[in-house]
Amino acid sequence: MTKAEFVESLASSLGQTKSEGERALEAVVEVIKKALERGEKIDLRGLGVFKVKESKARTARNPRTGEPIAIPAKKSATFKAGKELSTLLNKPSETPAA
Repeated sequence: MTKAEFVESLASSLGQTKSEGERALEAVVEVIKKALERGEKIDLRGLGVFKVKESKARTARNPRTGEPIAIPAKKSATFKAGKELSTLLNKPSETPAA
């Protein structure tokens, strides 16, 4: 699903115009980004958890030359699906396999 399709689906679910749906989506995304920037965890029951994961600085090797390479520490956003979403995604298929 593209952002445009998501906005259209959101707007129709809320009974709003596409521009109102896009503003709603942008507001939600901005709140999530700001919270992650502050290092906060976002727990959306039934969906999952967004949080920041930190990786330590380390030394690796260039496979071609064997030369050591310094890899700096970094932060990345992660998402872990909640139990409800995991159950929904992993329920058995209702159509029998051929």
